[in-house]
Amino acid sequence: MKTTTLLLSLCFLLAFPSCKKQESLSESATFSDSLHYAEGFRIEPHPGYILVTVQNPWNKTAGWQRYVLVPKTTELPAKLPEGILIRTPLQRTVSYGAVPCTFFAELNVLQTLAGVCEPQYINLAEVQEGVNQGRIANLGTAANPNQEKIRSIDPEAIFASPLQNTGDPSAQSGIPWVACMDYMEATPLGRAEWIRFYGVFFEKEQLADSLFALTAKNYTDLKKRSESVDYHPTVFAETIYSGVWYMPGGNSYAAHLFRDAGADYLWKNDSNTGSISLSFESVLDKAEKADYWLIKYNSRQELTYTALALEYANYAFFDAFKQKRIYACNTGKTPYYEELPIHPERVLKDLIGIFHPELTPGDSLRYYQPLKQYSP
Repeated sequence: MKTTTLLLSLCFLLAFPSCKKQESLSESATFSDSLHYAEGFRIEPHPGYILVTVQNPWNKTAGWQRYVLVPKTTELPAKLPEGILIRTPLQRTVSYGAVPCTFFAELNVLQTLAGVCEPQYINLAEVQEGVNQGRIANLGTAANPNQEKIRSIDPEAIFASPLQNTGDPSAQSGIPWVACMDYMEATPLGRAEWIRFYGVFFEKEQLADSLFALTAKNYTDLKKRSESVDYHPTVFAETIYSGVWYMPGGNSYAAHLFRDAGADYLWKNDSNTGSISLSFESVLDKAEKADYWLIKYNSRQELTYTALALEYANYAFFDAFKQKRIYACNTGKTPYYEELPIHPERVLKDLIGIFHPELTPGDSLRYYQPLKQYSP
């Protein structure tokens, strides 16, 4: 069995700052004065339209995509800035991945979904049911979606998460695409705040603000618990994949979660926001005596100490293996990837429960479980 790794990785007790209401926009549209954690986008309300800018994640000094959002209930203003014109609220959409669908579900707009790529990886019952019944088209792979099908369902916008140097996801279809770059945020709350980005396309600004405020409050409350601890156990993550150990960088999403959970991440001094490629020997040199080892994998079979040793015998050299302090998350059987972008507080609670169980008495783990010696 092959284990896999994640290759990609104010105080909200008060209300958001005062909101501005634009008379020329819909009655429900409200806007917070500023973003609090997210760095990848901006929302600027103007009379008659909203300007949304997505920053270039690979060159943060430059803007990348600009969307000019005008309500369908109003006439187009005489002068609009340069950008992709989208009339709101969107009522017919396509998603090239699971994450936009998760944001749609939180905003109660899954009914707009007319097509998806790779539905087998979308762990949402409403999407699965829609695909099975033909209400939602299966568009094939995100790397090479079925353009004929896309044109036949005539969506108003495509939500996609392009990688660097992969080009325009809408180049062949000619349909406006929305750059979903939430995965490039380094902090958990930075990524969760992207629900406000998604919200403006559906005129769900108030709902998005309230959902994010609750997530941020729950996260910061949990973080405060872990700040009281004196002991910070050491931790490392993941396994070898195709001969390379992809460890979360020291400024990555996972590293922030470990820190906020009161753990001492052994690669915390690394500056990378993504993963770093390491040899087994370099990982063993630094993490041999680590207190905890956390692994994510996707398999129908349960990962065990026996299976881990059979996969690579040298894993047994780690103290975390010897002392049975490995925790694993089967992402094929838990909603880890579906919930992580929007509810990082749930993952944080799991990690605190592992590193400092005295802070979450009586709570069970949601994603991670102690590794068993043998399969039942």
